[in-house]
Amino acid sequence: MTENSRFERGRPVVLRGGTVLPMDNARTVLPETDVLVVDDRVVEIGRDLAVPDNATVIDATDGIVMPGMIDTHRHMWQTAMRGYGADWTLTQYFVWYYMEGGKLFRPEDVHAGNALAAAEALEAGVTTVVDWSHGLQTVDHADAAADALESVPGRYVLAYGNIHAQPGEWATDPAFRDFVRRRFDGDRDMLDVQIAFDVTGDPEFPEKPAFETARELGLPVTTHAGVWGATGDDSIRLMHEHGFMTPETVYVHAASLSTDSYHRIAATGGSVSVSTESEQSAGQGYPPTWKLREHGIPVSLSMDSSAWWSGDLFSAMRSTLSADRSREHLEAQSRGETVTHAALRADQVVEWATRGGARALGRGDDLGRISPGAKADLVLIKNDHSPVSFPMLNPYGHVAFQAQRGDVHTVMVDGRVVKHEHRLLDVDLATIRRNVESTIDHLRGELGEEEWTKGMNPDVPEPTILDNPYSYTDYKSASTHGG
Repeated sequence: MTENSRFERGRPVVLRGGTVLPMDNARTVLPETDVLVVDDRVVEIGRDLAVPDNATVIDATDGIVMPGMIDTHRHMWQTAMRGYGADWTLTQYFVWYYMEGGKLFRPEDVHAGNALAAAEALEAGVTTVVDWSHGLQTVDHADAAADALESVPGRYVLAYGNIHAQPGEWATDPAFRDFVRRRFDGDRDMLDVQIAFDVTGDPEFPEKPAFETARELGLPVTTHAGVWGATGDDSIRLMHEHGFMTPETVYVHAASLSTDSYHRIAATGGSVSVSTESEQSAGQGYPPTWKLREHGIPVSLSMDSSAWWSGDLFSAMRSTLSADRSREHLEAQSRGETVTHAALRADQVVEWATRGGARALGRGDDLGRISPGAKADLVLIKNDHSPVSFPMLNPYGHVAFQAQRGDVHTVMVDGRVVKHEHRLLDVDLATIRRNVESTIDHLRGELGEEEWTKGMNPDVPEPTILDNPYSYTDYKSASTHGG
């Protein structure tokens, strides 16, 4: 039997004998448990399930079965530039993408980045991604972005944006409205749409027409908030005073806001997408989970951009736990106190990576959990060839601190097996690679070799070495002399 016939659409699939994390409120762990999938839904969970005769059996023994992870903020179009900005701060990012290289992206370049990002996400067990697509200079770019997402078998939300024009201009353009109505008039299960733009804090509130368009079209707004030096408390205040903060609004980063702004977000029911690797490295502010927990603000996780960082949520969970706990220790020690019990736990960040993302997207009823009737977006973490796969004593801790993308054995999206035995299925990586190489050749040629190299290698600040009140002592000589 070929792999394609084993996993043909409509054929039931059972993941047999794994440790199941259903992501319920009790953080239940179900050892040696089966999950039966029929069509696009989970239909039964239990031990030694009776399954249809034609069901495909996937051995999940010694593995973890969890919901597919959900990334609520990823600039997928930038993935063709993987690693290019490894040494950037936010300043260099703004200069390159907003003022220089970003303007050179053609529709086919957006397509190339999106297709690569989609494949990368699936490979790492991320079954739903919000494509924070702020490089859509024209509707042709937007069509290319959507086409790329539909070419890779995952679940996506196209968050339409354009950093090269004012939101109040492009969002009110009839071409934008026509695009939304043309591409999203029917079923939005596998590809949905949001509107993505930032609020600068200008007291004239030039973004108001964009909010009004979003409201007219029934589109949620996702916005970079609390980004140091770019979007701050005035942005939140203007949104609140004009009545544009809603439970559907997702605030990305929210890393440099005042208590007043967090209160406004909490009071209006919004959620925050935390990109810890980004906030730690680029400078939006300290990853704010410690503040969000204080205010009861729902959290989801995201990876931001592969032009800088990794594209998997294992890194997000690990870095988020570390940043939150580091802050907790630092704050306590500054008061002369000692933290004896960590407040943020491993199961919480796994919840943020799954159910947290589902709730942020208004899909809490059918995504981000494993229960009868939920969508069959599932991940099996299993690697029999890795010494890190055993012992598996604390499943939530294992996911958050031990597992990595190479341990993702099987991925299902909407009941369809899209990765099995560590290999993607029905994803044309050869074509994706050729298209990405074409994009790199185009950008490199347009910028010129000198500018291309300069953009990748920003200046290194001169180090400052403090005056040392102690002089170096040659202890060996001193000891000999004293003997």
